[in-house]
Amino acid sequence: MPDVYFSSPHLKYLNQQLQTLEPEEILKWCMISLPNLFQTTAFGLTGLVTLDMLSRINAGAPRQIDLIFLDTLYHFDETLELVDRVRERYPNSKLHIYKPSGCANARDFECIHGDNLWDTNDNLYDYLAKVEPAQRAYAELNVKAVLTGRRKSQGGKRGDLDIIGLDDAGLIKVNPLANWTFKQVREYVTKYNVPYNSLLDMGYKSIGDWHSTSPIAEGEDERSGRWKGTNKTECGIHNHRSKYAEYLLQQEQKKNGEALVDALHEVGLQWAI
Repeated sequence: MPDVYFSSPHLKYLNQQLQTLEPEEILKWCMISLPNLFQTTAFGLTGLVTLDMLSRINAGAPRQIDLIFLDTLYHFDETLELVDRVRERYPNSKLHIYKPSGCANARDFECIHGDNLWDTNDNLYDYLAKVEPAQRAYAELNVKAVLTGRRKSQGGKRGDLDIIGLDDAGLIKVNPLANWTFKQVREYVTKYNVPYNSLLDMGYKSIGDWHSTSPIAEGEDERSGRWKGTNKTECGIHNHRSKYAEYLLQQEQKKNGEALVDALHEVGLQWAI
């Protein structure tokens, strides 16, 4: 399938059409229309529903849409246990796991980058644990389009979410369940006995890293347990990539500036001698 390019008017038209379709129909359209299509997932409820729908659409097919999972090295044990159950339930869905560069486990990450980086430098943590691994996955797998688990009812920046859009690097992102509520997602999981994270039975609704995820009270927004007490609402992979490019440039300039100061200081000492 050749590459596909969408202009703004084309995207607007597509969204008008896709808004009228059920998620299964959106997924069928994606499979026919989009090249190099993958599903990105952290095995949240919406992603699991998407995976189950795909397995039903492609029932009997030897290969399903491939999955990309970003293992930040700080997922809950319950999440990693769920990964094993998902692999068993959907054996025809190939899972690609990407970790922070040069790290096999949390100890490796902390030896290189220090302890509690998410507290000391949140932007750098997001880049190293999520953004860079995602970019590496997209490049190595030649990803052109991804299915995500984002929904409007999750709140925050997702309230005006489109079905289909482009990120600032041209990656096509499709949100097939954008118009579904948490209740609809949960009902589907129950109806089809879809495996899910056991933390959901303990008051969690949106589950990410253990250090930035909390259970929520009845009536709170679905994602209010993520980064509680901060203004943060997104984990990094759905922010503009340019945000991190600008941040890295600033860090490099700061590093170069410090090196220049050190060099000038050294020269000054030599002249003093």
